Amino acid sequence: MNLSTKPDWLATLPENVVSTSHPAGQSPILLVCEHASKFIPEGLGRLGLDEAASQSHIAWDPGALGVARHISEMLDATLVAQKTSRLVYDCNRPPCSAQAVRAKSEIYDIPGNQNLSPAERALRAMYIYEPFRKALATQARSRPDRVLVTIHSFTPVYEGRPRAVEIGILHDRDSRLADALLDAAIKNPAYKVERNAPYGPQDGVTHTLNAHARPLGLLNVMIEIRNDLILTEKDQRKVATWLAELLTSALKTTGGGA
Repeated sequence: MNLSTKPDWLATLPENVVSTSHPAGQSPILLVCEHASKFIPEGLGRLGLDEAASQSHIAWDPGALGVARHISEMLDATLVAQKTSRLVYDCNRPPCSAQAVRAKSEIYDIPGNQNLSPAERALRAMYIYEPFRKALATQARSRPDRVLVTIHSFTPVYEGRPRAVEIGILHDRDSRLADALLDAAIKNPAYKVERNAPYGPQDGVTHTLNAHARPLGLLNVMIEIRNDLILTEKDQRKVATWLAELLTSALKTTGGGA
């Protein structure tokens, strides 16, 4: 495949594949939602999946964008969100990662992602990952006191095993903000909170933190929410309120200030 020849699916991408809300927000917090959307361009034919699979958690993080939007409103914080399904390209993975365009996700084979040529993978990265990366980099570098917070959700049952953890506080080598959030959660124990659960840096989930926060020395954390806790708008607001309080408290402890 020649990169100069654009496939039909590009014509059905959103005009902007990344959205930036509250770009002039007063809070130093920069919220990120890499898996905000389940949108798959028409030209990709749902990647060969049936409707149920293409609407499921493998395609996006249900409830995560709603929580992120509420936190953004509550704290007047900038929010950068992806508008295309992670099955087309996972913006929390670099182009060199095999997980950026998965041929299989959990128990599902993804026919439309199998046997892709390097050129086809490069097109996905060019038109989906690069605009997202640039938008996020611009916001991360816009002020020296930025605090990067990514919002995700996870399934209550994985590979047949129930997950007891309700909210995960994830970090890589820089644990400053995660430590402060975990301390704040002990004082406000509304949910079962764990460190680096149900995933951790060993699972390759901290790409955004490492690419956009660590090089600048920015405080950073990844927050995972069990998605049965954020099924409705009311539930999303409830969790968002709790997280906003935790973030405000944690930033006072770290000297970040919200």
